Amino acid sequence: MPNSLKGQLLVATPEMGDDRFYETIIFLVSHNESGAMGLVINNLIDGMQFSDILEQMNLGEPEELINIPSNIQSKEIFRGGPVDQGRGFVLHSSDCTFTDNTFQIDEKICLTASSDILKSLAFGPAPKNSLLALGYCGWSSGQLEDELKQNGWLITKYSDELLFNTPTSKRYDRALKQIGATRASLSPVSGNA
Repeated sequence: MPNSLKGQLLVATPEMGDDRFYETIIFLVSHNESGAMGLVINNLIDGMQFSDILEQMNLGEPEELINIPSNIQSKEIFRGGPVDQGRGFVLHSSDCTFTDNTFQIDEKICLTASSDILKSLAFGPAPKNSLLALGYCGWSSGQLEDELKQNGWLITKYSDELLFNTPTSKRYDRALKQIGATRASLSPVSGNA
């Protein structure tokens, strides 16, 4: 698809009519003629941490789980989107891949949705950067394009800094700054060219 937005960020505008996406940023994992799929990267699930997922999935013996470093145990979990919220996805740097289970987005970023990546995060070797999400955002053929025409989203390139290192509460403003906008400069009514 010549105009694929795969690997880009969608930044919600005030024109986004769906309240579930108010001030969200979505990393587009795929975008083609069949539709699009992405993960919200700035909406945390309150009270849930990586250790909760490890326990729920029985991915280690209790004594193993206790020995996981606290910064890994307390890794935050994002609400990736409204679709299939019980399914987990890990967006991560390409320094760690699993042949049958990793989807290469570009040369630097991958998506893995298997227990292999969770074990890798917990017990090593782990990717340098990672973001864990439950659920995803999905668009049918032409749906995302329609939302773009309605000025529901701004588009910007992702950066490792924004994706993995910026505090969650600052990501929306940082994405707007990357575009050259601020919350104040976003008009609730805009036109189409």
